[in-house]
Amino acid sequence: MSEVDFKQVIADAGIPTTEAGLKAAWEKEVEAQGAKVANTSSYSPFWRVMTALVTKPVLWLLDFLCLTVLPNFFVKTAVDAWLDMLAWAVNVERKGATKAQGTVLFTRATPDGVMELKKGIVVQSAAINGNVYQLTTTATASFQQGQLQLEVPVEANEAGSGYNLAPGYYAILPVPVPGIVQVANMDGWLESPGADPEPNDQLRLRVRNQFSAVNQWHTDAVYRAMISAFPGVRPDGVYFEHGAPRGPGSANAYVLFDAGVPADSYLEQINAHIRDQGNHGHGDDLLAKVIPEIQYTIELDLWPRPNLGAENLAKLETEMELFIRAAFRESTVRDYKPTLTYPQSRFSFSRLTEELHRQFPDISSMRFATPDIVSGLDIPRIQALTVTAR
Repeated sequence: MSEVDFKQVIADAGIPTTEAGLKAAWEKEVEAQGAKVANTSSYSPFWRVMTALVTKPVLWLLDFLCLTVLPNFFVKTAVDAWLDMLAWAVNVERKGATKAQGTVLFTRATPDGVMELKKGIVVQSAAINGNVYQLTTTATASFQQGQLQLEVPVEANEAGSGYNLAPGYYAILPVPVPGIVQVANMDGWLESPGADPEPNDQLRLRVRNQFSAVNQWHTDAVYRAMISAFPGVRPDGVYFEHGAPRGPGSANAYVLFDAGVPADSYLEQINAHIRDQGNHGHGDDLLAKVIPEIQYTIELDLWPRPNLGAENLAKLETEMELFIRAAFRESTVRDYKPTLTYPQSRFSFSRLTEELHRQFPDISSMRFATPDIVSGLDIPRIQALTVTAR
């Protein structure tokens, strides 16, 4: 229910909700009590005092009731601490923020000799809509004789899902390291994804799901509640495959991550919780997997605003590319906020075109060569992306 609905409910109960209505009620009550007030205009000292001492406080209480108290009585409209209390009632707690953890690959100029990398080396991304993300190495590591590349554990400098960038985004050493010629986060670099404090909409979904999960049978809702309790997993990002893919009693749970697919070790934690720690139904064989990916080549022809200039054109092409990659979940809504790809849905390039026009006023026209993407139980990813100015 919206704010207007709650006010209407109170009005339908015969309670005045406006200053004029309250004034009319006061006048009626004064007459009922036999009092005689000759001057009832808005300039009357009596009514000005009544408005100041009675009417305005009543309006404050009505607004507090309609805008805060009543909406927060219901899971659909409750927010923040009020929603936390409703979640607590069904044994659900809001997930806190976590830092992304994983590895980055360092490459040195020559494989000769032993070379030590000290703890605390910072690796960062290029600016994405003005945001720069930094990782820091968490342990000392050493290249051995003949070793050209070395994976080093890293942790995000701050908590948040924005650090779950796709492979290749972390490629800058703000402080050069002698002997190192390249650094990059590779496929499967994430071991544990970063997460923001759980937003109200996701907690609301988990609370709703809990009503279906509270039973003696291991239904989809029960497994969704288990899996979405892990950081970085959305309750609407768990998709089930039934039909006994591994024989009777078996099913698969495909997990969709917002940005960057975590390493297999993270899914092992989920599967260990369900399969090895006894959190499954009798005879159930549920296996959590990363949702299958389908790679696409995206081609975009761009006609920029006339006389834009070479430097501004290059910047426009770069930012447009980052915006498109954000739609394919390579960065989060902290950077750009396009319509995202989803399994079992259609991804509309006409909508993406509209959003690009809205975001970048220097675009005169554009045309995607790629048709709309219709997904099944899979998620579209970008294999190659080209933005060509015409």
